[in-house]
Amino acid sequence: MTVRRQKEQGKLPDKEFIARRSVLTDLFEISHIRSIYHVFVAILIIFSINTVLMDIIEKGSLGLDFGLIQWGMGKFPKVVSLWLCMQFSTLLIVYPGFYYWTLYRPIGESGVFDYLGLAVYLTYQSAFFILPATYVFEHELPPASAVIITCEQLRFMMKSHAFVRENFPKVLNYNEDNNKDHDRVDLCPDFSKFLYFLFAPTLVYRDSYPRTATIRWGYVVSNFTQVLACLLYTYYIFERFCVPVFRNFNRDHLSAKLFLMSVFGCMLPGTLTLLIGFFAILHSWLNAFAEMLRFADRMFYKDWWNTTSFSNYYRTWNIVVHDWLYTYIYKDFNKVFGPKYRGISMACVFLISAVFHEYVIIMALGFFYPVLFVMFMGAGFGFIFVKGQGRGWNVFLWLALFMGMGVLLCLYNMEWFARKNCPENYNDFFDYIIPRSWTCDFDAMKNNSS
Repeated sequence: MTVRRQKEQGKLPDKEFIARRSVLTDLFEISHIRSIYHVFVAILIIFSINTVLMDIIEKGSLGLDFGLIQWGMGKFPKVVSLWLCMQFSTLLIVYPGFYYWTLYRPIGESGVFDYLGLAVYLTYQSAFFILPATYVFEHELPPASAVIITCEQLRFMMKSHAFVRENFPKVLNYNEDNNKDHDRVDLCPDFSKFLYFLFAPTLVYRDSYPRTATIRWGYVVSNFTQVLACLLYTYYIFERFCVPVFRNFNRDHLSAKLFLMSVFGCMLPGTLTLLIGFFAILHSWLNAFAEMLRFADRMFYKDWWNTTSFSNYYRTWNIVVHDWLYTYIYKDFNKVFGPKYRGISMACVFLISAVFHEYVIIMALGFFYPVLFVMFMGAGFGFIFVKGQGRGWNVFLWLALFMGMGVLLCLYNMEWFARKNCPENYNDFFDYIIPRSWTCDFDAMKNNSS
């Protein structure tokens, strides 16, 4: 059923995969846009030269040890080990479990075997959520390593849910009398399709996707090189703009004057980090894997930078995650609540998205400080009902992004360094959830040290 026919029948349209290139891939063929890309490359070169000169002038030698990167991605063997465990558990539990449920469940109405299968699936997903999180905390993985594990954990969980959610209705609706030409074994997709889906740059399962004819290995290398350059870019931003400001966190940062100065000082670095992360992950990384897998639908994002409303920004910023939320959360909640209560379905989608975004931050930093969640469910959710057109609204969106990233980067940096410099004031549980930047008493620290 086509998207147009579904809309005519009042149904929410399904995700449709077609062969197309990423927006930036097309834009970079325009010389004017390509020059903007060259500006960012030139800034990266300037950062590199600045770092070299600072090392020579201050230290008398060329350091370039990239200590922040080495620390942030430390304990990498543990990361690889846990990733392999998550990968093999998905391959050896999800697909075989679904296959045998398909093969041996009684045909007809739902029964005990179906409820048992649901219980096993929910138990697996719960264990997949709890065990990696426990591993990260027990081994005290540094931020970048924790982000890798957490994002991969969520990716595997979303992939598993997509595979099961797309295929179990076919099994439930199977009837031997009406499906004489199909054996029930055919209801479970081939393992090769499941394996391809686990690595494909999409979170929406289909038995087949549009494919390209060849693999351009030069294009793959180019995109991975851009990812490494973005990693270096992020390192320079934090090393030059964030660490020096917040390393010696003290109670003065809580005054209105210095707090506002810190927020505005973090706006440019925060927005640069947002843009670099977008380009590295949603463009370069996903295009590299799409090319290696000959995945032809490269619409991982749209021209969100031109949007004039936050509702459109959320739909176009990250198409990969948005498609999963729309297909498996919004559409299912819409069936439960009905089209009249579309706002409730949207709120559920926002709540789930906000929770998992905050979960990534918690795992990365090692403490609970729900700034992102409050902003996401507060102003972020409220702005989706504000519609506007014209240049002024696009300026407003960019202004909100600048200010929001400044607040996020400032508050999280303050709390991070407060936890490095301030003593614990509570037991383990309350110290974990109460911001130490609010309770740090440096006067007492100075008296104790003297």
